[in-house]
Amino acid sequence: MVHKLKLEELNRIDVETFKKTEKIPLIVVLDNIRSMHNVGAAFRTGDAFLIEKIILCGITPQPPHREIHKAALGATESVDWIYENDINTAINDLKAQGFEIVGIEQTSGSQLITDFTIDKTKKYAVILGNEVDGISDEALPNIDTFLEIPQLGTKHSLNVSVCGGIVMWEFAKALK
Repeated sequence: MVHKLKLEELNRIDVETFKKTEKIPLIVVLDNIRSMHNVGAAFRTGDAFLIEKIILCGITPQPPHREIHKAALGATESVDWIYENDINTAINDLKAQGFEIVGIEQTSGSQLITDFTIDKTKKYAVILGNEVDGISDEALPNIDTFLEIPQLGTKHSLNVSVCGGIVMWEFAKALK
């Protein structure tokens, strides 16, 4: 008979083992995210897919905070993160480390994520922008590629945590 698995049956690794486990070459940059729940969700999803790190920029709230923890459920302890006030400083540092910078944004030059080929030999940094304004205008010229998620309904955007989950999953599938 089918049953739901108990936590002990899931065989999840502990934080110490997570820290030692090889990560996929993906960094998530949160650019001026307002909601602590969205930040927490990014950490939790980043933990699930073994991303390398999260970079919090601008007004994005930083752990520790009770509201971030509600969504992260401890993932702020497993996923490495740093804070960088200026998004362009973060982008320039990532480029210097050999990362391709991918903005998740609807632009005149964006392509559907389903049409983008993720190269296993590359390292990627994906930027998720503010819930209302998207990626900071001053960062746009420094981004290598823009991707958007196909949407078939009447709404023109997804919640940033949902968008981040889809994007991290697409990159995790290709890079693992």
